[in-house]
Amino acid sequence: MEYLLDSPIQWLLAMLALPKVGLTAIFVVSLISATLLPLGSEPAVFGYVKLAPDMYWLAIGVATLGNTLGGVITYFMGEGAERAYEHWRQKHGHEPGHVSESATLAGGRWHAQISRWSHRLGPSILLFSWLPAVGDPLCAVAGWLRLSFWPCVLYMAVGKFLRYALVTAGLLWFFPPA
Repeated sequence: MEYLLDSPIQWLLAMLALPKVGLTAIFVVSLISATLLPLGSEPAVFGYVKLAPDMYWLAIGVATLGNTLGGVITYFMGEGAERAYEHWRQKHGHEPGHVSESATLAGGRWHAQISRWSHRLGPSILLFSWLPAVGDPLCAVAGWLRLSFWPCVLYMAVGKFLRYALVTAGLLWFFPPA
């Protein structure tokens, strides 16, 4: 037990050890990995299902729930950032349609293109919220653009569920349980 106090990483790994806490660890890792932090939850889901194959659908459901809630947190982060930006812009007297030269240089063109694409596709764009490096920012953009919340949650959940089900099934096909 003394080694648990050596570093926060060792303590966290011991607390999330799959045989001890299983589904709780999957939920926590899935939730954290759906925020803007770079963490993958698929190894935890696969490891748990490999240890307990009869828990496949429950593990997929728990991972989907955690990852979707993490996406919802990211959605609200995007919405909060947009509100803060609007507040700042009004306080500093910037006109609504005015784009400064620094904003253009800092990605104004990309922002405009992603905004058009997101508005055109609407909440269904969040079917892609499972994609690495793109999915989490998509959730934040949906919040920034204030896309309809409940349809966003539904599309997030469907995309994340399909990802967990297919990736875990594929890994089990390559590495079958003993």
